[in-house]
Amino acid sequence: MLPAAHAGTRTGGEQASATVAAQRSGSPTPRPPYLPRDFRGKGKWVVRDLGVTVPFTWEGRNGDSQMIAGGPQYPIWFTNLIYHGTLYTLTYKWPGLTEHPCSRIPGFDLDQLNQAFQGARFVGREILQRSPNRYVNHWRVGVVQPKLPPGNFPRFPLGLGDIYVDQDDRSTFWQVLQFGVQNLYDPELDEWLVMDTFEHEPGAVTLPERCSS
Repeated sequence: MLPAAHAGTRTGGEQASATVAAQRSGSPTPRPPYLPRDFRGKGKWVVRDLGVTVPFTWEGRNGDSQMIAGGPQYPIWFTNLIYHGTLYTLTYKWPGLTEHPCSRIPGFDLDQLNQAFQGARFVGREILQRSPNRYVNHWRVGVVQPKLPPGNFPRFPLGLGDIYVDQDDRSTFWQVLQFGVQNLYDPELDEWLVMDTFEHEPGAVTLPERCSS
């Protein structure tokens, strides 16, 4: 479960949001997404094929950041962290899951994440139909292996993401659809995060004890 939606795609349930294209011809390409050092937001984590929607928080402090989806009373509960230069993922609950290790990928920090965003492709200016509507820039990021020249070569999409950031502030994230091997627990390999709030104030980031041992 790591942090990436197509125009017109719904997230499911009564809280579904739709994306409507709102292209502006002749406008220059905006700058790519940029996750700030300090932020805090709340929303929903949506796994459509499982019919599951759970509460979601995403917070950052001094360059570290943490996602928490669900909780002990929900069918899904996990946390992702960028903490002191390491990427952590700990899944407490997931349908059919019996093992709960804390995975670590060292050598990954906020600067590297934002550097990856620099290579994102601009899809267009769109409107997320909510209350209120969110005017966003839609970006696509992806990791494909092996990196080969164009043509008839075998390729494997390790991960794809559609990121929706505010048109007036590329550091305000409103929605992400992520798809790929990072979503192996989900049968359809795709999961959504949908933010209801996103504030540029320091949040709280706590490394779970299971990940610190």
